[in-house]
Amino acid sequence: MPRSSRLMPLAVLWIASLIAPAAAQNPPMPREPQIGPRPFYLVDKMKDGPLKSRLSQCTGPFRKTDFSIGHRGAALQFPEHTRESYLAAARMGAGVIECDVTFTKDRELVCRHSQCDLHTTTNILSMTALAPKCTQPFTPADAASGKKASAKCCTSDITLAEFKTLTAKMDASNPDVKTVAEYQNGTPRWRTDLYSATGTLMTHAESIALIKSLGAKFTPELKAPEVTMPFDGDYTQDKYATQMLDEYKAAGISPSEVFAQSFSYADVLYWLKTAPEFGKQAVYLDGRYESPGFDHTKPETWKPSMTELKAAGVKILAPPIYMLLALDDKGAIVPSDYARAARLAGLDLIAWSLERDGPLDKGGGFYHRSVKPAIDRDGDTLTVLDVLAQQAGVRGVFSDWPATTTFYASCMGLK
Repeated sequence: MPRSSRLMPLAVLWIASLIAPAAAQNPPMPREPQIGPRPFYLVDKMKDGPLKSRLSQCTGPFRKTDFSIGHRGAALQFPEHTRESYLAAARMGAGVIECDVTFTKDRELVCRHSQCDLHTTTNILSMTALAPKCTQPFTPADAASGKKASAKCCTSDITLAEFKTLTAKMDASNPDVKTVAEYQNGTPRWRTDLYSATGTLMTHAESIALIKSLGAKFTPELKAPEVTMPFDGDYTQDKYATQMLDEYKAAGISPSEVFAQSFSYADVLYWLKTAPEFGKQAVYLDGRYESPGFDHTKPETWKPSMTELKAAGVKILAPPIYMLLALDDKGAIVPSDYARAARLAGLDLIAWSLERDGPLDKGGGFYHRSVKPAIDRDGDTLTVLDVLAQQAGVRGVFSDWPATTTFYASCMGLK
């Protein structure tokens, strides 16, 4: 063999070693989603019936789908709004991935579920240089007085450069302890800390670049500020709302790929007026269940009404799962009057958030509260999903574990 031929493999290895670090930053996605064992576990735990029979025979192929929306990525097991969480969601076939958007002290946009959740979602309390900057530094529990341990750390307390030094963790805290280490060690037993040692925080712009590279669409949520607006003198709510969409424009993202969300009706109307190319598919997150006098079972309390929302230009309404479901006189899960009214008015529906209540053997929690008597096993996750898709007619479902929604959509032939 000529000497040059013998050296060629070494040259190839050398070039590969140079390329490998770049490739590691953006690992390739599988041709088909990797849904893992959980969806099949859920099928096995379903009540016997036609749906279980159909799903139990489904072995693929599985495909990426916009019906499957990564809620904070894949937050059931990965620290939310991290690179790792977004990658997991994409691998599970989420066609749409969420970045909840808030801002730092220097007005830079970052992905966090809440402006003031750093004390439960990151290691900030362990950072000696940053912990004192928190709005409310850590105070230990006092068993004698019944006082709980507490802290409040906001993105607006620190600069972007400081934010980027943090490591994300599972969103949790233990309020009955005396030390920071114990306070931060509160992950529920049904989640895991297996993947939370190196949670990589993301700016909003970084999330756009990553999600684009993964071939998914975007659903950024403009989080309500927990500081007085205008912030720092002249940073108004409108500037904040505009800045979020401007980052998609700067990245060359088509408005048709972006489903901007807000719990603020005023934000949605502002986008419809100032950026209609984005506003026409903005998502109005219905948080009115927290408003005094609102009752999702009483149409007279829906202000604005479904027809008024539609007339204002709202196209997509997104309430929590329980508002879309009810029980009939036989105790079966059916669409609620709220869901029927929304569809009758011509509104599209998105539900949130599947796989967030933890084990369902005791009926679930917030997300299943309207149908709790009918919930007694983890397999009921798929029963609920089927009613949302086939009867309530939702166009997509946020899930903390997108493999479940990907599996269901693929098996049932949903787009």
